Amino acid sequence: MRTVVAVLAAAVLMAGCSSSMDSGKPMAQASLYERLGGKPAITAVVDDFIGNVAGDTRINKRFANADIPKLKSRLVDQICEATGGPCKYTGASMRDAHTGMKITDAEFNALVEDLVKSLDKFKVPAKEKNELLGALGGMKGDIVGR
Repeated sequence: MRTVVAVLAAAVLMAGCSSSMDSGKPMAQASLYERLGGKPAITAVVDDFIGNVAGDTRINKRFANADIPKLKSRLVDQICEATGGPCKYTGASMRDAHTGMKITDAEFNALVEDLVKSLDKFKVPAKEKNELLGALGGMKGDIVGR
């Protein structure tokens, strides 16, 4: 459960914003939260992602005792907040959440693959998908091998 939260948080923590132009004047930059489609879109991706993880025999045993509704809610709040939305994540830090879990590189990579599968299913544009995935590397040290 904590691994999923960590990966999604990592994916969004360093996401940037794009700018747009209207009549030659810069407009306010849209947050990644807005570009992703807000809370409804984030919720849909998280729901699908959890399903991918549940079906992934490489990692699903890690989640056998997880409170899935609570997990989904925290993931949505964490992604919402980290991408510039109005939500507040109240879970543990990624370092604290993963201490003692001894997550392997292979498990981390499997989770990323499950996330990519969901992002692709919902046709998340390459720019936004790359912003999400590009941030994963920065959090990996707080998740893997702890």
